[in-house]
Amino acid sequence: MGALASDVKLSVFLRDGRIEAMPAKWSRRVLLLNEVAQAFEPGVRYPEAEVNRVLSEMFSDYAALRRYLVDEQLLERASGEYWRIGGPVHSDVAH
Repeated sequence: MGALASDVKLSVFLRDGRIEAMPAKWSRRVLLLNEVAQAFEPGVRYPEAEVNRVLSEMFSDYAALRRYLVDEQLLERASGEYWRIGGPVHSDVAH
C-alpha cells in the first residue's frame, strides 16, 4: 500500500495506511485496485479466507473490495479459490 500513499491522486482515499473510501471516479478506482492486486502473486491460488484476510487489512468492506477486483478482471475465482489474472507485474530485479 506504500505506492498508494505516494500517489497524490490516491492518497486522499487513505487514512493510516488503509483505504478509507473507494474512489467514485472509475479511472482512480482502477489505479487503486491495480495496487491492491499487487498483494497477490500471479499464478498462485488463494483460498477465499486468505483473500478476505489480506483485503480486510486494507479496507473494512473487504467483500466489496474482492468484488471490485473480480469485476475489473484483476482476480478470478472458482471453487472457493482466487488467483490474480490482471494488473501490472512489478519486478524487483534491476536491469
